[in-house]
Amino acid sequence: MKRLVIAFIALIIVSPSFAQEINSNHGKRFEQLERMLRDPSVYRTASGAPGPQYWQQRADYVIEAELDDENQRLTGKEKITYWNNSPDPLDYLWIQLDENVRHPDNDAYKFNPSSIRERMSYRQIDGLDGHDNDWGFHITKVEDARGAAMSYTINQTMMRIDLKSTLKPGDKITFNIDWWYNTTPRSVSGARGGHEYFPEDGNYIYTITGWYPRMAVYSDFQGWNNKQFTGRGEFALTFGNYDVKMTVPNDHVVGSTGSLQNSKSILTPEQQRRWAQAQKEFIEPVKIVTLEEAKAAEQGKPTGTKTWHFKAENVRDFAWTSSRKFVWDAMAADIEGRDDHPMAMSYYAKEAYGIYERYSTKVVAHTLKTYSKYTIPYPYPVAISVEASNGMEYPMICFNYGRTSADGTYAESTKYGAIGVIIHEVGHNFFPMIVNSDERQWTWMDEGLNTFVQYLTEQEFDNNYPHRRGPAFKIAPYMGLPKEQLEPIMTNSENIIHFGSNAYAKAATGLNILRETIMGRELFDFAFKQYAKRWAFKHPTPDDLFRTLEDASAVDIDWFIRGWYFTIDNVDISVDDVKWYKLNTRNPEIENPILSAQADAAARDIADERNREEGKKFYVEEDKRLQDFYYSYDRFEVTDAARKAYERFNASLSDEERALIGDDKNFYEIDFTNVGGLVMPIIIEWTFADGTKEVDRIPAYIWRKNETNVTKAFMKDKEVVQIRVDPDRETADTNEDNNYWPRVNQPSRFELFKRRGGGARGQSTGSNPMQRAKTAGSN
Repeated sequence: MKRLVIAFIALIIVSPSFAQEINSNHGKRFEQLERMLRDPSVYRTASGAPGPQYWQQRADYVIEAELDDENQRLTGKEKITYWNNSPDPLDYLWIQLDENVRHPDNDAYKFNPSSIRERMSYRQIDGLDGHDNDWGFHITKVEDARGAAMSYTINQTMMRIDLKSTLKPGDKITFNIDWWYNTTPRSVSGARGGHEYFPEDGNYIYTITGWYPRMAVYSDFQGWNNKQFTGRGEFALTFGNYDVKMTVPNDHVVGSTGSLQNSKSILTPEQQRRWAQAQKEFIEPVKIVTLEEAKAAEQGKPTGTKTWHFKAENVRDFAWTSSRKFVWDAMAADIEGRDDHPMAMSYYAKEAYGIYERYSTKVVAHTLKTYSKYTIPYPYPVAISVEASNGMEYPMICFNYGRTSADGTYAESTKYGAIGVIIHEVGHNFFPMIVNSDERQWTWMDEGLNTFVQYLTEQEFDNNYPHRRGPAFKIAPYMGLPKEQLEPIMTNSENIIHFGSNAYAKAATGLNILRETIMGRELFDFAFKQYAKRWAFKHPTPDDLFRTLEDASAVDIDWFIRGWYFTIDNVDISVDDVKWYKLNTRNPEIENPILSAQADAAARDIADERNREEGKKFYVEEDKRLQDFYYSYDRFEVTDAARKAYERFNASLSDEERALIGDDKNFYEIDFTNVGGLVMPIIIEWTFADGTKEVDRIPAYIWRKNETNVTKAFMKDKEVVQIRVDPDRETADTNEDNNYWPRVNQPSRFELFKRRGGGARGQSTGSNPMQRAKTAGSN
């Protein structure tokens, strides 16, 4: 503790220290973000909103498809009507052929590194040479509306159709494509869609995704998005209307994007009654197809085919599922802001009955309600969860996992895993199915935003939900990895090493930190909802998100966006030094005893102590009078002159200054270092001698003139015994050991290693010493 003289009172109370301006380490972390973003235009404004001349293309589809359950083949024909709403004339069109990613010659099988290990499975070895399966599209016809053949070129997962005449702005074109492909076994191909075979009953579950040639996006910010699909970076798609008929075995149940148009000819009278009942039920799902009916269908054989007819409006894609194994249940979801009620539905086989019958459809309804609260009211008529032992999303339908053991039991981890993936995949209806970002370019814009709202939805589902992603401290281990294992969030999907940690978790955590720590819930929620409103059924970019969050909140977050999304810096704020001060009262009755004690402590060492004790003994024994004389002088004695000087000083003080001296305040000066590089607010928890605590929150702007080192002074009523930075672990600090002052040593756990064999205790028995060390230090 040091004493402060009264001359410094005014400085401490009202004046910030300007010393850091002299020795500044001024980098670029607080430069405005605008120079890194695209220039505003008539299409996209500087506020982050669509501009007055914003445009986007439209593509409508009429599709007829037939599923061959004997050969696992899908055959289809489609009519595409494409509107050129852009100001640009188009001489060719780009069509996506996603199923071609499984073609044997696709580059996706070639560009990933591989190695030989001591133990390898047959699949790993076989994969070294690719495959020779007949996978991928077979395009059998491309014709214009009059039936004339159109010239086209296929480049892996992209097909260019060359137009005989230029498609002018404001015009539309209609053309037809016929095709077929063999659906792939997902467990072998790793595809998002395909089929799964159940050898116990000889049946299949089909998940039909990326199944038709579909228009690529042509946009104002990049023209044609014809970047190849390699299996990771997902989809950029054009909104439109769909009219789809699927012919399947007549004992199959089909779930799909859109609304069923011919339920009276497809469903039995009893199933129609159940469907009508489900539309009025908000508490418990109603089974349209029961478990008993599904089991009976598993054992039967189809006697023909049925054609299911669905329509969907203003969607960017279309997917469906088909199987005779399905139980189908449904209930209505009460969505604020809607007079009608969308239907929450689930399709699942008996293998998932124990979890899905109890949770799935209720979780779908809960997800729609919660996401609607934070974004826009869910606009579509249905939302479907399909148990298909994977996780993937499409408009109004998603594929999830969550099967029980053979006896119907399941672990809590399986239950929560299923609930989490249902929330996540249903949530994708909002990002990117409605707020239609470009997944091929920016995975994080749908996965990160969706994971963030998933976290909010899980919180509202269960206060004790075991979250995987969202809380700031959970991303700290990833951000603390060696730099060569990290990439900025603003990295293309194909180039990310830790895909889930980067595009999902870190992006979501950034939004959570903005909400909880930087902007506050009220400002953030308004701005985030504004982004969803502005860009619903449109094509936003990261620039539009960043600009909207600032525009709707009046919070400068450029420093955070720059650091969190554009760099690989991590958060590590260290408490380097703490100095404790008390005000010098100038009262000799108070100050002199303190000075005496300090001087005595400063001058004392072990030799002096022993000499002093020996001297005392000598003088007591030999000459008491000499001892009294030797120890009689006290240079800190309070004199009359000192008392009078204090009286004059005290009379010169104002009432406020006199009160401050009398309050016996404690002053603390703390030195902080930004070790990690990523600037962040400094959140300080003070623990006082009486056991109480207090928190101060210092804005990140404290780093704006020196991004490496800052010093901050504080005045406290009570004596402090401990200081901790980021006590609630809300900034993703990667090294919490240096957050404390004084330092707190956290004990590590180690195990007693009992050697096998007859080796004497304390002696080596021939085992690897490094292995022993690892065992002893493991958790």
